Amino acid sequence: MRKMPLDKRDITDSRLVLGCMGFGGAWDNSPITAEDEKKAERGIETALEVGIRMFDHADIYTRGKAEKVFGNWLKKNHDIREQIVIQSKCGIRFAEDNIPGRYDFSRDYILQSVDGILDRLGTDYLDILLLHRPDPLMEPEEVAEAFERLKESGKVRNFGVSNMNAGQMKLLQAYIGTPLVVNQLEMSVKKLDWVDQGVHVNQPAGRESHFAEGLLEHCMLHDIQIQAWSPLAKGIYSGGMEPVTEAEKSSAALVAKLAEEKGTTREAIVLGWLMRHPANIQPVIGTTDPERIKHCQDAVRQASLMTRDEWYSLYVTSRGHRLP
Repeated sequence: MRKMPLDKRDITDSRLVLGCMGFGGAWDNSPITAEDEKKAERGIETALEVGIRMFDHADIYTRGKAEKVFGNWLKKNHDIREQIVIQSKCGIRFAEDNIPGRYDFSRDYILQSVDGILDRLGTDYLDILLLHRPDPLMEPEEVAEAFERLKESGKVRNFGVSNMNAGQMKLLQAYIGTPLVVNQLEMSVKKLDWVDQGVHVNQPAGRESHFAEGLLEHCMLHDIQIQAWSPLAKGIYSGGMEPVTEAEKSSAALVAKLAEEKGTTREAIVLGWLMRHPANIQPVIGTTDPERIKHCQDAVRQASLMTRDEWYSLYVTSRGHRLP
C-alpha cells in the first residue's frame, strides 16, 4: 500500500507519465465506441508494460470520455489502483449558449468538477488534482477552501497547477495549507523558451522571451515537480510530423543520428534531452500508439548517458542560431 499523503518520491517513481488526452474518441458528445475502449486498453497496458505508473487526465479531455474509458478499464483491473498514480485537471469550461469558453477556479466549480472526475474514473480518490490554466478571477481563499474540503474528505491527496507562473503559485500557496507538488508546462526540444529565458539574461533577445522569469528556479527551490506537456513536439523529430523549417530539419537529422549511434529510438533521445536538465523534468507523453509508447521507454537511460556536448548540440541546432 502506498503511504498517504503522496510524497515527491512517489510522484517521480514513474519518470514518464502517460497523457490520456487521446483516449475516448472525438471531442464531441458522440458515444464511446468499442474501438475507443480497445485503444485505451492497449495504451494503458503498454504503458504499464514499460514501467509507466502515472497517468495524466483532465476533465475536458474528449469531453470527459477519456476519463470514462480509463475508468472502464480500471473497473476490470481494480487491484492495480494502489500501484498507480492518477492525476486530473479542472478549471477550463467550454463555451455554451452565448457564454464563451472560460476558466473557473471558484470553490463550487472545483468541488463539482472533482465529483465528476471521480465518477468517470470510477475511483474514490485522485492522487493529484491540478488547476488547469490560470483564472484571472481566482480568489485564493475559495481555492483554499475547496482544497481543504477535498483533502479532508479523502477525495484528493495532493494538489498542483498547470501553466502557472511563479507569482501565481506563490499567491495560491500563501492561502493553502498543503504544498503544491506539480506544475505542468509545455516544454520540448522545439518549445525552448524555458531554456532561452535563462540564457537571455542581460541580452536583447530576452525581450522576446515568453516564459515566466524565475519559474523554473521557483519550482526547483520548492521541490515542485515540473511536468512537460507535448514533450515530443507532436513527433516532429521522431517521424510523427514532417519538419518544415531548416532548424527543424537539422534537429530531426541530429536526433536520428544520435539514436542510431546509441542504438535507441528517436523518441528516447528527444525525451532524454528534456530529462537531462537538472530540473528533473517529467515528460507527459501524449501518444496513444503502443509502439510509440514502447519507443519512449529508454528515455531515462538516455538522459543519464547524454553528454553536455550532445545536449547543447540539440539545443543550439533547434534554436537555429548560435548562443549569445
